[in-house]
Amino acid sequence: RFCMARLVPYVDVLIANEADAADVFGIVGEGSDVESGKLDKQGYISVAEQLVKRFGCKKVAITLRTSLSAFDNKWAGLLYDGKKAYFSPEYMIHIVDRVGGGDSFASGLIYGLMTTGDAEKAVNYGAAHGAFAMTTPGGASMASVNEVEAIMGGAGARVKR
Repeated sequence: RFCMARLVPYVDVLIANEADAADVFGIVGEGSDVESGKLDKQGYISVAEQLVKRFGCKKVAITLRTSLSAFDNKWAGLLYDGKKAYFSPEYMIHIVDRVGGGDSFASGLIYGLMTTGDAEKAVNYGAAHGAFAMTTPGGASMASVNEVEAIMGGAGARVKR
């Protein structure tokens, strides 16, 4: 906790989930229950606002996962820019390999921020890439930009061959 709290003030875009915020920084969203996975949208926004206020980050991104079973999840993301919260669409995914979902969310988000500069598009890239990654084997997504954009366009988080 102490180490991370000293590092985060130097971070422009903090990428986490609600359990990270609770476990590492003691920040819990209003009306949230981290253990059950029940956290409404305002709870996620509250976590992001608290992180920005405490550490001065420019943006906070949070992955949103609702575990329906070990293999079936709802998956989405939030990007808060210090003023407004942007939520991606929610994807219903059947997990093939959960490893790499968060990393793929992060890389899609970063790609979206760097190529478009648009917070809403960036969180959509992140959520779509994370969803894609968990529906394919292995911890590193080999998705193309076209495949991620197809998911963003409503094709669903399924591999097209």
